[in-house]
Amino acid sequence: MGTQLEINRRADTASQAPGPQKKKGNERNRREALQGVTFMLPTIILLVTFTLLPIFYSLFLSFTRVNLFGGIDFQWVGFTNYVNAWNDDRVWAALNNTFRYALFVVPIQTAVALLMAAVLNSGIRFQNTFRTIYFLPTLTSSSALTMIFMFLFSLNGPINNALVNFGFLEAPINFINETDFALATIMVMNIWSTVPFFMTIYLAGLQDIPTSLYEAASLDGANAWQKLMKITVPNLTPVTNYVILMGIIGCFQLFDQAYIISGGTGGPNNATLTFSLIIYQYAFQTIGTMGYASALAIILTIIIFTVSMLARKLNKEESNY
Repeated sequence: MGTQLEINRRADTASQAPGPQKKKGNERNRREALQGVTFMLPTIILLVTFTLLPIFYSLFLSFTRVNLFGGIDFQWVGFTNYVNAWNDDRVWAALNNTFRYALFVVPIQTAVALLMAAVLNSGIRFQNTFRTIYFLPTLTSSSALTMIFMFLFSLNGPINNALVNFGFLEAPINFINETDFALATIMVMNIWSTVPFFMTIYLAGLQDIPTSLYEAASLDGANAWQKLMKITVPNLTPVTNYVILMGIIGCFQLFDQAYIISGGTGGPNNATLTFSLIIYQYAFQTIGTMGYASALAIILTIIIFTVSMLARKLNKEESNY
């Protein structure tokens, strides 16, 4: 009896022992994992060097008073930079401009991009030609676009001439240097330059909507507007959420147009002062305020991260329905 039990135990042990095939499989998996890590290593190094390390270094600087030009001397100040940001009127002016900018630009650029994509996807003649023409602003550099719009909206530019000649204005308006119009000029320019990019994203999303839905709607007597609102818009909800999120992030990162139009001052009267521009001013135009600029950069990061998380949560809730 004992001999039989010993034989059974050895048989079970032999059956549980890894065979040659299993050893080969484990070795192959380890080799593939090593190859994957090897291929990813350059990307990981770049990510750590140019993204993670600057973030943590900026976080450290936000709690210090430091001048990075000349002799570097760190002075720990705790949350003083954040308290100063709360009490800084220019920071609140930049936040106000940025929020107003986003509230105006994002809805318009999203709606226009969707309508243009729907029209180009409807089978009109020369649609490929129109797609190419509409996408040209996206291929143009931001500085070149800004210079073009500065000419268009200048005191003697074609916009003023047209408005005066058609009787909409009695005298030309200096759009670039007027407090009430400077930010609006940047808004128009940004909408014109970003709509083609988001239109392309919508065009890609439209390809996933089954044509049978539109055919069934046509049989039921639906017109083009009803198809757009009842079929196109609901099916493009995930794409729209992405477009809105990217639009908001882009608005909070607005820098180059405001810098070029105002010459880096954010004027007139802080009318074009954006949050990214004020970070640049304190970082590179003022001596000894790099820590304060880092604190503002951390605040901007928190704002963008919060908006991203809210958009992600909203997208998940909508997908559940």
